[in-house]
Amino acid sequence: MIVLRNGYTDVPHGKIAAVVTYLEMTEAPPRRAEPAGHGFTVERVRRPSLDWYRDLYRRIGQHWLWFSRLRMADDKLAAILGDPRVEIYALRAGDQDEGLLELHFSATECNLAFFGVAPALVGSGAGRVLMNKAVSEAWSQPIRRFTVNTCTLDHPNALAFYIRSGFRPYRRKVELADDPRLDGTLPRDAAPQVPILE
Repeated sequence: MIVLRNGYTDVPHGKIAAVVTYLEMTEAPPRRAEPAGHGFTVERVRRPSLDWYRDLYRRIGQHWLWFSRLRMADDKLAAILGDPRVEIYALRAGDQDEGLLELHFSATECNLAFFGVAPALVGSGAGRVLMNKAVSEAWSQPIRRFTVNTCTLDHPNALAFYIRSGFRPYRRKVELADDPRLDGTLPRDAAPQVPILE
């Protein structure tokens, strides 16, 4: 384990680093207003195919260097998506799936494992519609806590969005990982705001 001290710590070439903020809510907040006449729908997807899931995951997360599910072996991902404690939802815009919501339930908690909308929908209110669904579904179960985490590689407004949605930060970590653009998991031109260090 790397022990971080005050000051700067080098990030090795070939790696990416992020500060991860963990958040929680311990009671359901009031429902937040959605844009009038938005036209988005959110539907549960039972036992999604791996191709469908990875396509949507990639389209939403590529710009933010989402990579974990793209590197995951098929059998492991299938086990997660087929777990009865995992619920997958898609936000639909017209006839296209453009948002992903993934909830993981345990006996007393729910974790918002993945949440996002396609780049063209950022700022459209789609995220609010999807978050209202997340909050509603999470608290429809007898949980005591709803959690999520976000990091400095995510959309710059993500942390503030989660806080406005009723989550409270409670922990931070630094994550170091192999850059997914160097092994072909993501294209080299993904996330130009994060320079590649070779």
